[in-house]
Amino acid sequence: MSVGPSRLQRLRRELHGIPEVGLHLPATQAVIRRELAALGIEDVHLGQDLSSVAAVIRGARPGPTVLLRADMDGLPVREGTGLEFASVNGAMHACGHDLHMAGALGAAEFLVAARDQLAGTVVIAFQPGEEGHGGGRIMVEEGVLELTGELPVASYAIHVWPGVEAGVFQTRSGPVMAGLNDLRVRVTGVGGHASSPHRLRDSVPVISEIVLALQTFISRRVDVHDPIVLSVTQLSAESAALNVVPESSRLGASVRTLSERSVAIIAEEVPRLVAGIAEAHGCVADVTFEEVYPVTMNSGAHVEHAVRVLRRDYGDDAVELLERPLMASEDFAFFLNQAPGTFLLLGARPREIAAEEAEGPHSPRVRFDDAVLDRYARAFAALAREALTVF
Repeated sequence: MSVGPSRLQRLRRELHGIPEVGLHLPATQAVIRRELAALGIEDVHLGQDLSSVAAVIRGARPGPTVLLRADMDGLPVREGTGLEFASVNGAMHACGHDLHMAGALGAAEFLVAARDQLAGTVVIAFQPGEEGHGGGRIMVEEGVLELTGELPVASYAIHVWPGVEAGVFQTRSGPVMAGLNDLRVRVTGVGGHASSPHRLRDSVPVISEIVLALQTFISRRVDVHDPIVLSVTQLSAESAALNVVPESSRLGASVRTLSERSVAIIAEEVPRLVAGIAEAHGCVADVTFEEVYPVTMNSGAHVEHAVRVLRRDYGDDAVELLERPLMASEDFAFFLNQAPGTFLLLGARPREIAAEEAEGPHSPRVRFDDAVLDRYARAFAALAREALTVF
């Protein structure tokens, strides 16, 4: 006899079909509010400048506050999974945030059922705008960490990962995800007719030289033990026709860092490098460097606690300690900067997909095994419940 999807799987698939992008997610927020109301959670706070939802679950006895974070937004990616519940609105939950919301709602159900045993309060923060929109920063600025009148003693987030065996948790002490920074360069020269480049100041070869110089800079000026990943992802020249040398050219790059020292190196030295190259060719360069997300920094004590709880509940093989940070970025960093805790990965690779064939996050074909949702929900609730008695 076949067994249908669980309640959490059905909820995840409903959310998967209605992805929304950015800070304003009205349809997604409505589902979250519906589910919280069904659980009898009345202490719910909505964001002002974004569609966030924060549910406050108060235990029967006084105690500290613990925060759980689940991100809500999708990506502007057209889905290509072929799943029967695939999105058809032009966006996609290509990073597993649909599972995060369903898992957090499952944790809320377990915590509500255990209210009589809770000594303290659990805040579950449903956060829009994780995918580059700074939703975590906005939620912190709007006061999500002070809803109970005191900062959380522990904060947790679990992120499903499509390339890791289903059900296996991964984490590490210290930096676990890189900081995210944006680099933009505009080179301005003198445009004109393509037949007479010697009379002009062509910005195209200059911007091309800068692309190569940035790669050399990273390999020769940056300590390999404190790495920086710099990827030029945008390159354009403002020309309306093939026979016109453009007046200016631009590039955009994503820069991942693991320390403030690395951020300082980029911020101080790259503008000088770029300006020098442009000047050597008779052009002018404008450089903008912006810190978008800080490094996601796990607390050693909170990692030890999480590993102890998860290995007790699921066995030693269910938890792996990462040797090095991931160079992807997470705006859960804004929460951790004020409320120490742990960011964890949970493997969600479908069992029929080999590890080497699994698509990564943000791929239009990425697939997640939502059978891990029960473990997600139980682990999330256990981490919160026991942190109330430890920290």
